[in-house]
Amino acid sequence: MTSEPTAPTAVIFDVGNVLYGWDPESFLVRQIADDAARLKFIDDIDLWGWHDTLDGGRPFEEAAAELSETFPDYAHLISAWGERFGETISDPVPGVHAIVETLDARGVPLFAITNFSADFWAPFRAREDAFFRRFRDIVVSGEENLLKPDPALYYRALDRFGLRADEALFIDDRAINVEGARAVGMHAHLFTAAGDLRARLEAEGLL
Repeated sequence: MTSEPTAPTAVIFDVGNVLYGWDPESFLVRQIADDAARLKFIDDIDLWGWHDTLDGGRPFEEAAAELSETFPDYAHLISAWGERFGETISDPVPGVHAIVETLDARGVPLFAITNFSADFWAPFRAREDAFFRRFRDIVVSGEENLLKPDPALYYRALDRFGLRADEALFIDDRAINVEGARAVGMHAHLFTAAGDLRARLEAEGLL
C-alpha cells in the first residue's frame, strides 16, 4: 500500500531571475560597447566559468588577482566585476515579490537557496534587507563551498531549515537545479513567470 504524497508546507526560492533579475550582459555592454571586443573578453577569461568559482566559494580578491596576472589588459574589467557587481542585479522579477508578501502574510515558512558569491551576497543582502527579512533562512553557495545542483547543498539547506524534503516546494529558473531538488525528494517548480508560479502555489494550497 503506497502512502499519499505529502503536500509542501514551506517554500524555498532561488534568488537570481526568480526574486530579482540578473542581467550581467547589460552591465558588460556598458563596460565594452563593441560586440566583438566584449565577446572576446568573455571567452578569453572564461567569464562564466570563472564566476562559477566565486559562487562556489572562492574569494573574489584571490580569484581576481590571479586572473588579472594572467590577463593584465583586462585587469580593470575584472576589478569592475567585483566592485560593481551589484549593477548586474536588476529590479525585482515582476509579480514575485507580491507573491512572497502574500505567502509571508499567510504564515508560510519562506527560505532560499542561491548560487551567489559570499563576497557579493553580503552587500546585496544588506541593500535588500527589508525584503529578505521575510525569509527565515537563506543558504548561499559561496558560504557553503557548494553549488546547486549538488545534492549536498540541498541536504545541508534542508537540515538547516529543519525541513523534510517532501515538506518543501523549491522554485528555480534553471531546469538542472529543479531536477536536482526533485532528486533529493523535494517538490519543485521550474520558474518562468509569476502567473505560473501563483497557479502552482494555489494548486498546492499555499496561496
